[in-house]
Amino acid sequence: MGRKFVALLVLFTTITPVDATEVCSNAVLPGLKGDQGEKGDEGEQGKLGKTGPPGQQGLMGELGGEGEPGLTGKSGPAGERGDKGERGIDGPAGLRGKPGTTCDCGKYNKVVGQLDVNISKLKNSVKFLKNVVLGMQETEEKFYLIVKEARRYKEALLNCRLRGGTMAAPREDETHALLADYVSRAGLTHVFVAEHGGGRALTENTLEKNSTARSTAGPTGPPTNVSCAEMTSAGARTPADCDVAMFYMCEFSKRRKTPVGAS
Repeated sequence: MGRKFVALLVLFTTITPVDATEVCSNAVLPGLKGDQGEKGDEGEQGKLGKTGPPGQQGLMGELGGEGEPGLTGKSGPAGERGDKGERGIDGPAGLRGKPGTTCDCGKYNKVVGQLDVNISKLKNSVKFLKNVVLGMQETEEKFYLIVKEARRYKEALLNCRLRGGTMAAPREDETHALLADYVSRAGLTHVFVAEHGGGRALTENTLEKNSTARSTAGPTGPPTNVSCAEMTSAGARTPADCDVAMFYMCEFSKRRKTPVGAS
C-alpha cells in the first residue's frame, strides 16, 4: 500500500504542469489594424421629407416685353352727319360717243306727254302730303318739321335725333323767311332751333327787338339761361331759356330716310 502511494506521487510530479487558464480560456486576441476598404455603392434615394415653411418674397423681376395687339373691339355708334363739302374739281371729258340714228318718235309723243302730266300730278300730290297733311316745310335740300310737343332744349335735341334728323339750323336769309312763315302758319310765336347756325346773328339786341313776339308765351324779361336759341314768327333767332319747355323745329336731309313720327 505504501509502495502504490509513492509510485503515484512520483508519476504526478513527473508530468509537466499545465496552467488552468491556458486550458479553460477560449478568448481570441485582436490582431493588427487592417487597410482601409473600398468605398461602397450609392444607396437608394430616401423618402421625400415634409415641406418646409415658405420663404420670403423675392425681388420684383424685370419688365416683360410688349405683348401682341388685342382683338379689334366693336364698332361704336355712328357719328352725326358732317357739313356738305366743297365742290370738287371737274373730271376729264369722256370719250366721244357713237353717232346717233334718226328716229321717228312721233308715235311716242302722246305717251310721253301723258306721262309728264301724270308725273306732275304725282309731284303735286306728294308736295300736298308733305306740306299740308304732315305739316312739313320743304326746301331744295331739307325738310323742316315743327314738333308740337313741349320739351326742354336738351330733350328737344335728343328727340330730333331719335326722329332721324337734327335741330333746325337755317343758314340763309331765304330759309329764315320761309321758316318764319312756317312758324306763323302753325299759329306759334317762337320755337326752339339750333344754337349755332348761319344767317342772322344771335344777340341781345335781337332779343329786345323781338320781345313783343314772345310776350304771349312767357315773361318779357331776359331769360336766366340764354345758351339756347329760338326762332320767332318774325324770322329772328334770339336767345332762349334752356329750361323752359316749348315746341321745337327739326330738320331732315333729303338724302336720308323719311323722318320718324312726322305728324
